Amino acid sequence: MTQNPIHWFRHSLPYINTHRGKTFVIMMGSETVNSPNFTTITQDIALLHSLGIRLVLVHGARHEIDATLANTSIASGFYDGVRITSDTAITHVVSAVANVRTNIESRFCGGLSNTPLHGSKITTISGNFITAKPFGVRDGVDYLLTGEVRRVDKHAISHNLSQGHLVIISPLGFSSTGELYNLEAFDVAKCVAIALNADKLIIFNQEQGVFVKGKLIKEMTVSQAMSHRTIHPALPNAISACQAGVSRVHLLSHHDDGALLKELFTTDGYGTMISQNPFDAIRYATPDDVMGIMSLIKPLEEQGILVARSRERLEEEIEFFCVIERDGKILGCAGLYPLDNDSAEIASVAIDPNYRDGNRGADLLKFVETWCLSQGRHRLFALTTRTLHWFLERGFCETTPNSLPPKRHQAWHNGRNSKVLLKKLGDHLV
Repeated sequence: MTQNPIHWFRHSLPYINTHRGKTFVIMMGSETVNSPNFTTITQDIALLHSLGIRLVLVHGARHEIDATLANTSIASGFYDGVRITSDTAITHVVSAVANVRTNIESRFCGGLSNTPLHGSKITTISGNFITAKPFGVRDGVDYLLTGEVRRVDKHAISHNLSQGHLVIISPLGFSSTGELYNLEAFDVAKCVAIALNADKLIIFNQEQGVFVKGKLIKEMTVSQAMSHRTIHPALPNAISACQAGVSRVHLLSHHDDGALLKELFTTDGYGTMISQNPFDAIRYATPDDVMGIMSLIKPLEEQGILVARSRERLEEEIEFFCVIERDGKILGCAGLYPLDNDSAEIASVAIDPNYRDGNRGADLLKFVETWCLSQGRHRLFALTTRTLHWFLERGFCETTPNSLPPKRHQAWHNGRNSKVLLKKLGDHLV
């Protein structure tokens, strides 16, 4: 967001098109509601709403409940991080939650001059969308009127979303017998996201995301997140949400102005994203990828690193290419050209300069090797003038041009004097 705003706005169009009509559940804890950035967070949420994104906000109220109960003689302890809610405390809990919900609703009042919300028309809806059940007795501790989610009225929520409303859900729920329970907001957000089959669950927290050894981890699969589940309070819910069908969970900090927009409308994002599958997808190329591939290989062609290919030639040969894609952007490409019945050549390997610090090149090579074997070919050639050691480090061996099949050997005499490398694929050739 520090870059030229015009450049950023232009490049946000693919994300605007991708997100329109999708369902996002946004979890805001008590710390977020009390954050100095809460006003701008609600303005960013209003922007998402204006772009046609279906939004459900789930809020917490722990600090407000603590403050309300502190002014009474009512004790409200915790066990294992969960509040024990007595029948004398529940009335004060409801009052505190209602105050938070009212505060949130007031932020979306349209028509305020000199604010980003000027002229906006956002109708907020809240209601008894959650059916609760008792948290029960655990480790001998009776949690009384603390509950957990039993059922989410997904049809009522979806109906309100389809009418263009912004749905606000509080951490309260009635049981089937009419008892009111105090719920844990994280659990509510997770269950709502699962019930709606939401495209994203976005969780605001104190931390920017998950840090491992001081380094922010921007992308994690569920299996990777499992090994770090104890280092971030939102990870257990993020993991279970993904396992239950939510495509992506995003962990953001409410301390950074614009974190929500950075996460949703830039390629690199801002916080940590947990997904069911790896974020980058490697797939076979289609004609729609031609321009993306050309933008990657053209600079390398100009430097003499790759053999020049015209757009027309690339369109004709697109069936020989695979790409790495992230949210519609092509980050890498490689070609696999058949040579004879038992060999093929990997060519035009290119990675976007901004994404060369990871394993994308190696991942592309693995994909190409598997693709080569699926065709019944066990010898993979590579011809290079600048990247000899990269291929040697990945199992290729330098050989002579005479090792090439006759037709390819004839084409080798093009003045480039490329090094010829070979990797034998398949256990029987190792």
